[in-house]
Parts: sequence; C-alpha cells; structure tokens
Amino acid sequence: MVTAKKTPATAEAAKPAAAPVPKAAVKVAAVKVAAAKTTPPKAKPIPKALAKPAAPAATAGATTTPAKVKKPKLVRDGFTIPKAEYVVLEALKLRASELKRPTKKSELLRAGIKALAAMDGAAFLAALGAVPAIKTGRPSKA
Repeated sequence: MVTAKKTPATAEAAKPAAAPVPKAAVKVAAVKVAAAKTTPPKAKPIPKALAKPAAPAATAGATTTPAKVKKPKLVRDGFTIPKAEYVVLEALKLRASELKRPTKKSELLRAGIKALAAMDGAAFLAALGAVPAIKTGRPSKA
C-alpha cells in the first residue's frame, strides 16, 4: 500500500477557510499575549526562622546565643521650636557631656517623651500648661 505525501498545497486545502479577524480583536489578543509573557511575581523568601526545623533541646553546659533583637522602625520628622527652648536643648547636651554621657538632640527629646509618659495626669497637664502654643509651620524668612 502506497501512501501519498501531503504537499503544502494539499495541507492548505485540508484546512477550513478562516474568517477574516477584525483589527480590534488582534490588538486585544496581542495585549493578552504580552501580559502572559511577563514573568510571574517572585515568591517571597521564607524567613530563616521558619525555614529550619526547631533546634533540639540544648545540652547541659552549652551556652545559648541570645535571640537577635529586631531594630525598631524609625520615623523622620521636622518641627518648629522657639529659639529659647532650642538653647535649653543645647544646654542639656552640654550638661550630659559634663556628666561623661555625650547625647544627641534626638536622645534628649526621646528621654523627655519617656519622662512625660511616666507622669500622672495632673503632672502631665501641668507640664503641657507650662509650654506656650506656637504657630505651626515653617518660620518666615526674616
């Protein structure tokens, strides 16, 4: 039995005739293909603490390393302060240096916040009453 080879002409004849495709459909199909070609989002790596199985119980006499302390997220902020109060900040910095504890302005402000947080309600209100209200915003260039 002899089989005839399909020539390109007979292969074309065997296919049904396709209807013309509107240009809008071609554009939509091209967009879908382009979207499919984009790489999928990368999976987030598993934290090391979760990736490894739990360590066996420590043996007696073995020292354990303390867990790493996670750094707090820092927030940057600007504010306006009267010159007289800014001079007090500088004086407190000098006072800390004389006590062999050099300090930054941000450390002084954070210490003040802790001191305010530790106050009871009446002392807190008295401290707030001692501070005059000032106009908010950047000072004018004068």
